[in-house]
Amino acid sequence: MNWEALFASAIDGIMLGFIYGLAAMGLSLIFGVMRVINLAHGPIIALGMFSTYLLTTQLGLNPYVGVVLTLMFGLLFGIVMYLVAVHRVINQPELTTLLATFAVSLIIIGLGTAAFTTTPRALDVDVGTLQSGAVTILGTRIIAVLIALAVAGGLYGLLYRTRVGKSIRAVANNRAAAELMGINTTAMLAFSFGLGAALATTAGGLIATLFAFTILAGGSFELKSFVIVVLGGLGNPTGALIGGILLGLLEGVTTIFIPVGWVPVIEYVIFILILLVRPNGLLGARA
Repeated sequence: MNWEALFASAIDGIMLGFIYGLAAMGLSLIFGVMRVINLAHGPIIALGMFSTYLLTTQLGLNPYVGVVLTLMFGLLFGIVMYLVAVHRVINQPELTTLLATFAVSLIIIGLGTAAFTTTPRALDVDVGTLQSGAVTILGTRIIAVLIALAVAGGLYGLLYRTRVGKSIRAVANNRAAAELMGINTTAMLAFSFGLGAALATTAGGLIATLFAFTILAGGSFELKSFVIVVLGGLGNPTGALIGGILLGLLEGVTTIFIPVGWVPVIEYVIFILILLVRPNGLLGARA
């Protein structure tokens, strides 16, 4: 066995796992706060890809400045999406919110296909490499991991160190009691949905600095996000980040032993097994 190749693949997978985890955190946060499964998650990731791409190629901005602006765009988009498509059905059966977010998903894909077609796009980002023995790490991946950690840390600080975060957690735990305490639940739900979308678009922007993409590219990352959310625990953003790292590690290591095309099969088998054996995930669902 080539241990150097195995180690290099594991490191590469772990670094990519941070991006997976960041994307899944958005899906997990939205579910944890309002029990809504956002089926527009993948297209929102794709919006993040194209937002960063356009800011870089059309306005000449540094790609990582574009990622920051993409985060802000995602926050605004998520708030608007919640108020327009989700708020009126938030107290309806789960199928209603599923259909509402699925409709938004179709709209994004339709408009995106009309505007950008399905021709692959790519950003030419070169920030050098880091060499350590036989292992070479792309600088773009290092920066992506650092940004993912910074955003995840910022989310943790917001949720557990600020008044807004306390209000969000109060709404997540008991919406009726939060209203009785004077918390504007509509504003908190809209902001939470915006945060979830911001995490997704940020992940999409980082992915755009690493790989070629199309308007349909978010779909595969949405499926990975569902696997990660179940792996880490439904509604548990911290668990989503850890789950993303584990999934990335799995992808990196298994490609040494089996064809790449079989990797998704293994991921979905794990997805089913976790649902059967430990449906609350490795770290448990939200309280």
